[in-house]
Amino acid sequence: MSQTIAVADVGGTHARFAIAEIEDGTVVSLGEPITMGTNDHASFQTAWRHFCEVNPGDEPKSLSVAFAGPVDGEVLKLTNNPWVIRPALAQEKLDVEHFVIVNDFAAVAHAVGALGDEHFDHVTGPEGPFPDDGVTTIVGPGTGLGVAQLLKTADGHMHVIATEGGHIDFAPLDSLEDKILQRMRRDLRRVSVERIACGSGLANIYEALGAMEGKAVPDLDDKELWTRAIEGKDPLAAAALDRFFLTLGAVCGDLALAHGSNAVVLAGGLGYRIRHLFRNSGFADRFIAKGRFERRMEQIPVKLVTHPQAGLFGAAVAFAKEHA
Repeated sequence: MSQTIAVADVGGTHARFAIAEIEDGTVVSLGEPITMGTNDHASFQTAWRHFCEVNPGDEPKSLSVAFAGPVDGEVLKLTNNPWVIRPALAQEKLDVEHFVIVNDFAAVAHAVGALGDEHFDHVTGPEGPFPDDGVTTIVGPGTGLGVAQLLKTADGHMHVIATEGGHIDFAPLDSLEDKILQRMRRDLRRVSVERIACGSGLANIYEALGAMEGKAVPDLDDKELWTRAIEGKDPLAAAALDRFFLTLGAVCGDLALAHGSNAVVLAGGLGYRIRHLFRNSGFADRFIAKGRFERRMEQIPVKLVTHPQAGLFGAAVAFAKEHA
């Protein structure tokens, strides 16, 4: 039996909506997404109404949402955006019969469990398919730093565990990073890894490096700074990008150790944008640099998911599992 549902992927910067088709508990298609800036709408409800207005055909009566924040309260607030969702009122306010909400990186974990090998690029570690059982850690730099776990059991079942692993403490690993942390503590009481290993984290590193060299850095928006860093025309921005990769590699390795993982998946729009830079960065060296556990770390495959809308796809997978 097939079913048409709407799916949404709501982050700190963008909200994406699409129509998905589910059949026998499997996602068989995902329509072209409609992307909106979260700053362009007063609430999730008004963004949803806009999607319904611009989407041709009958309004869907089922909605599954991937939400960038914890989803276990009566009032859900985005970590990096003022929108709130009240799950108990969602069916009434949104005029839907079925409503599912999952953490955004839990949704990506659902997608990772359902996607075929062709949707992943190798980054480091052993090549080949993922292990059939055990824990896969999913990490994604974007507006923030998303983290989730996917547990595969020997009998073929999969369990998704949402986390807030992006908010663990930033741990400097050399004298330069000591200085970056010291600089950032002037403005922040606590510096989490999300302050470094995310889209806006590049600006934090850039400003700190500039201060160390006594240089006034230009006030650039994130898009322009990332362009400068990727193109390498701004030496300080390029140095900041090097540090970004080092930190991301270190935190991915730390999370793999903490989770007991046998695989790691990089996700998120930013990760996809810079996928061609991973192999020549310091990511792999920092990932395995875990002292007595280096040999173990060398055996962990790290891949990058290439599905263009893993959050939306994962929201559909989560809905299919709940209503199978």
